[in-house]
Amino acid sequence: KQWYQRRVRVMPGLLQATRDWFRIYKFPTGKPMNEFAFNGEWKDRAFAEKVIVDTNTHWKTLMANKGVADDVTTSNTTVQNSYGYLSAGEGTQILNKQAEAAAMTPVVPASTQDQVFVNRTVPEQVCA
Repeated sequence: KQWYQRRVRVMPGLLQATRDWFRIYKFPTGKPMNEFAFNGEWKDRAFAEKVIVDTNTHWKTLMANKGVADDVTTSNTTVQNSYGYLSAGEGTQILNKQAEAAAMTPVVPASTQDQVFVNRTVPEQVCA
């Protein structure tokens, strides 16, 4: 709790504003509000650090191509000793092919670029 309690003292309302943004950012486009894991409860530093370690372990497994499904590619241009390493030239060739295919897809409608202002009018516990 201490790590985010310090932030609350320095920037009051930051945590609630951040949670609000993640809850409602898609709502103005007609999508439902997001729901949070763990009933929206804040987790402590130890929990966050465990998530980071676990994620890094999974990433290393992925880069070693261990247990990766056939329809998943591990191609990359940054991890030189990894299974899917490509040279910059090989990566550029792949991206150029995708750019040609993307040119044939329809343009995103302008309405998806709308901006919406949300003013909090009720306390957090009511929004939860």
